[in-house]
Amino acid sequence: MTLLHKLGLVLVAFLAILVTVVWFAFRERRLGKVIAYDDRAAQQASDERVLAVVMSAIFGGMVLAILVGWIVFF
Repeated sequence: MTLLHKLGLVLVAFLAILVTVVWFAFRERRLGKVIAYDDRAAQQASDERVLAVVMSAIFGGMVLAILVGWIVFF
């Protein structure tokens, strides 16, 4: 497998993470519009779900950065 193919796979993985985060954020935003204004617990739960996905994507990006370094330099 050439370097171009390996980096192409990393790009596909990055795009998969990005699409997942964007899809989930817009889904939560759409669902959050039906939450009652005074239901603070539901609003906080929605925010927590979005933050959990974003934080996991950050860690996934860090793993991808390490993978790219390993692919390029070894």
